[in-house]
Amino acid sequence: MKYAFINGIILDGTRDMEPVKGKTILVSNDKIIDIIDGNAADPTYETIDLQGSYIMPGLINMHVHLAGNGKPQKKQRDNTKLVKLLFSNPISAAVAHSMVRNYAKLELLSGVTTIRTVGGLKDLDTRVRDEIKEGKCIGPRIVASNQGISVPHGHMAGSVAICANSIQEAKDQVDTLKKQGADFVKLMITGGVLDAKEKGTPGEMKMKPEMIKEVCDYAHSLGYIVAAHVESPEGVKIALQNGVDSIEHGAKPDEETIRLFKERNAFLCTTLSPALPYALFDRKVSNASEVEQYNGNLVFEGIIECSKAALENDIPVALGNDVGCPWVSQYDFWRELVYFHKYVGASPKLALHTATARNAKLLGLDDVTGTIEKGKCADLIVTTGNPLEDLCALANVRMVMSMGRLIRDPSFRKNPVIAEELDKFL
Repeated sequence: MKYAFINGIILDGTRDMEPVKGKTILVSNDKIIDIIDGNAADPTYETIDLQGSYIMPGLINMHVHLAGNGKPQKKQRDNTKLVKLLFSNPISAAVAHSMVRNYAKLELLSGVTTIRTVGGLKDLDTRVRDEIKEGKCIGPRIVASNQGISVPHGHMAGSVAICANSIQEAKDQVDTLKKQGADFVKLMITGGVLDAKEKGTPGEMKMKPEMIKEVCDYAHSLGYIVAAHVESPEGVKIALQNGVDSIEHGAKPDEETIRLFKERNAFLCTTLSPALPYALFDRKVSNASEVEQYNGNLVFEGIIECSKAALENDIPVALGNDVGCPWVSQYDFWRELVYFHKYVGASPKLALHTATARNAKLLGLDDVTGTIEKGKCADLIVTTGNPLEDLCALANVRMVMSMGRLIRDPSFRKNPVIAEELDKFL
């Protein structure tokens, strides 16, 4: 298909972007073939009159678990037991596959045209990635890790991460990921908010430094980068010292932490969305225990401090929202940009740039997507409001274009309870 987008206000995704009027974006199949002056429509193109709406690159969510819907929980689930049940027979396994496809589609309908999955159910992420590429289903571009690698009693062991009982088992999983066609490797190095049983202990070390180093070295030898779940100052340092390329979440940094980030040329993936409900909600709403609320606040503040320090020290920062955690739905990535602005202090312009061009660069896809320019993929979204004035404009996407497919007025069901509570913190 050939489209001419006219009468739109372009936000191109670059660091210094300013609204640009009086241009026409020409799209053929899945590429932006030109951006020309004026709003004259070429008769060989289908004309899309944006009537003064804002058009920008599709968002890129750097921290996604396609296995979850973000539904609030009154108590913790036994995820290991649930996953075993899902794959206990072909029928329920097919249901799991369909669920992952549907969640990927939901990301796209909400304006996210590229996702990076960081722990999933078996090999479903790469399978759905390939199905989308082949046109068998609708969804965003997927950069997938499949199952992460954890250890006994480690974070998400047995659900979206395999439990490696030894270094060799962990390296064997890297080989399995290679056979599955995974794009990178994810480690679960520390525990998380809900893993901690005492106040002040979120992010306890679970994976030993020698395992981290050997797995990172092996993954690097195969051409993979390594991302790691880390939620404590000690964990961040040990991860960076032993070869991790991206810190997912983060924790309160010091001078040594900053030095290690720079020495490793590593980046931080900020994820404020999953910790916010535990830190800031009334416990009657979040259903968190006193310990979980205390630890949630500790992690929330640690991520904020790490993000601020990274920005101040020119350490690359990516944005993801850890979708799938309680209160974090597959359609609410826009909230992460709002939190990045409100709690970290990033300008709306920097937030939008980070969620588009910066995330694309950190994925190694900056020659493909992330900005509106000639030759790039036509990963585009349209909003009525200007997100540079109010990032909440991203909550209501009028159009989404990905891989040459144009979706007008995308619609999907939202959980009203999630919206009601989270909207209080915008």
